Amino acid sequence: MSTSEVQMTNDDSSQITERKRGSGVKLVYDLLRDEILDLKLVPGSAIDEVQLAARFGMSRTPIREALVRLAGEGLIETLPNRSTMVSNIDFLGMPAYFDALVLMYRVTTRLAAQHHRADDLLIIRERQAEFSAAVAAQDALAMIATNADFHSAIAAAGRNAYYANFFDRLLGEGRRMLRLYYQSYEDRLPARYVDEHEEIIAAVEARDVTEADRLGKAHGEQIVEQIGRLLTRNDRLDIDL
Repeated sequence: MSTSEVQMTNDDSSQITERKRGSGVKLVYDLLRDEILDLKLVPGSAIDEVQLAARFGMSRTPIREALVRLAGEGLIETLPNRSTMVSNIDFLGMPAYFDALVLMYRVTTRLAAQHHRADDLLIIRERQAEFSAAVAAQDALAMIATNADFHSAIAAAGRNAYYANFFDRLLGEGRRMLRLYYQSYEDRLPARYVDEHEEIIAAVEARDVTEADRLGKAHGEQIVEQIGRLLTRNDRLDIDL
């Protein structure tokens, strides 16, 4: 075998190894992100690299890279003693988060009414069908995921990548709050959300910017109001002793 053939073989092997490592990072990142956002890994719980490496059957290098990505999204944090934990939910920052969320519901729905194309509507309707099926099945985790996919499709139809990316981030951060909300109501989502999505689709398809804005605002505010109710509920048992 010539020197050039040996070099080529080594290069190919290196590229395969790099692809495998990249796939490993994505696998760990995707699974841990879902588990954090779905509250399977509860806020404040410890993250152990050694245990994760054993769980996924891989070295600690891709584990660390996945954790760096999760830390960049604010989902995990490293403490001064160098231990790692799932980030707590920032309840104090909720008012600012809610303001941004409602604004993005309005902006993305409004822009979709202005700039959508025919193929965008096909994608939006597909995402709506998936959401409707999740609601009918009373599958809370699927509801949360397909709801985010639906609104991401609306945002993509608005043709502004900056807004779409920011909205995707907000929707991701809000999954833990929605999960808490669904748990408090036995994972049952009112059917009206499906109807509201249909109204949004109709306004977007009709290019009715004003109505799209109104519906986006109402949809966002309703979710915020319901989560706010959850945070202020008082379920303590009052007993006379």
